[in-house]
Amino acid sequence: MLSYQHGYHAGNLADVHKHSLLAWILAYLTRKDKPLSYLETHAGRGLYDLSDDAAIKTGEAAKGITVARDWFEQDHPYAQVLHRIQQKHGDSGYPGSPLIAAELLRPMDNIHLAELHPQEYAALTENMSPYGGIFRQRDGWEMAMSLCPPDPRRGVLMVDPSFEVKADYDAIPDFFAKIHRKWGVGVLILWYPILTDGPHKRMTQALQAAIPGGILHEVSFPPARPGHRMVGSGLFVVNAPYGFTQACDTVSTLFHNAFKQPM
Repeated sequence: MLSYQHGYHAGNLADVHKHSLLAWILAYLTRKDKPLSYLETHAGRGLYDLSDDAAIKTGEAAKGITVARDWFEQDHPYAQVLHRIQQKHGDSGYPGSPLIAAELLRPMDNIHLAELHPQEYAALTENMSPYGGIFRQRDGWEMAMSLCPPDPRRGVLMVDPSFEVKADYDAIPDFFAKIHRKWGVGVLILWYPILTDGPHKRMTQALQAAIPGGILHEVSFPPARPGHRMVGSGLFVVNAPYGFTQACDTVSTLFHNAFKQPM
């Protein structure tokens, strides 16, 4: 399905959850002087303008990064990337996960990005070309299966589909299990929405059964507008780096304090 465009949702609270922990993982991995690979299956456009009509229409960024920007200490890798992007692109610039990765990775590292939507792919290549990397206008699932295990073998796979295709919920556990078998050392990250009717629950149960060592982290938050079905955000991470659970606890506390929720 090619109708989804993340510009309507960029900078929402799910992005804050996903991007803050992705940035932490990449900052941790780049402490070691060894190259790594970064693969992303649904890359979007990489850079978003939160002042454009799409972002304003939904109001999700206004309820998201606009209020969450001050949650993070200045030395947090997410805060550091946000600061650099604002310096380069102005106060309304917001990085998607490919740009967060590009800002944190090093010349020795490889980036592989897939995006199927024609307009999003065109924007992706324009926004990301200064950073280098390999961009593909193709199905991201197919790219990941064809590249894994990548060279270098040390690295990260980011999977954050729109879930507009309901079959994704059933297909992802099998996909993750296959990738994990092919790339046993890869850090595999899945983002998923938490909706009011809970379609993610069967998927996360299947993921935990298929890969028992994976770490599940979820946060909840108020809907961005009346009738909006997304009330939380989840991550399933395989081969999480040392200290990741503590990083998750910190993010949980930030969401808890912001919305006065039970822990």
